[in-house]
Amino acid sequence: MPLRAVLFDAGNTLLYVNREEIRRVLARRGHALDPGRLVEAELKIRQRLDDPELVARSTDGSRWDRLYGGILEELGMPPEALEDLRAYHERRNLWDTVPAEVPRVLERLRGRYRLGVISNSNGTVAGVLARLGLAAYFETVVDSHLEGVEKPDPRIFRIALERMGLAPAEAIYVGDIYHIDVVGARAAGMDAILLDPGGLHLDKDCRRIADLAGLEEVL
Repeated sequence: MPLRAVLFDAGNTLLYVNREEIRRVLARRGHALDPGRLVEAELKIRQRLDDPELVARSTDGSRWDRLYGGILEELGMPPEALEDLRAYHERRNLWDTVPAEVPRVLERLRGRYRLGVISNSNGTVAGVLARLGLAAYFETVVDSHLEGVEKPDPRIFRIALERMGLAPAEAIYVGDIYHIDVVGARAAGMDAILLDPGGLHLDKDCRRIADLAGLEEVL
């Protein structure tokens, strides 16, 4: 079947963490943060969490705690700062920064494909996309918190496909965590592309891109 749709993860694919807000949260506790060290720590901990056994025995919420708890530990920050980050995330969603290439790529893609979002989130992803001016690009936004099922469970991918009237072979999924995004999409019968900005997944059996700007060439 010809490719008719591109479906996206949200966090670390379309939306990126607000590192300035993290810096402010830590500053309120008297801790200075080097942004470069934050990026390095985030990539390191995210790679550690991209483990099939850990994914199988955890939830998106517990992985969030592992991710930011691990980042703070890596940076030598106090564990109580995790509560401040969680409070901001529950109120506004920490992933609220949009790289400049994202709207440019979406604008070009929507002339060729139907677009959608499938996200492990906390019920706020549709609102965040609307607030940041991205919602109009997508036919459907599937949020795990609202659906009661989360990636890598193939059911959440099938929900999006059914709402868009698509067969799995007509859509491709783009996400940043192999054992959640690629494995989950494949279990639903879809192809997938891994967003790998750090070049940490050279051993994975899938197509990879360093940033969203590289997606069009791969497609």
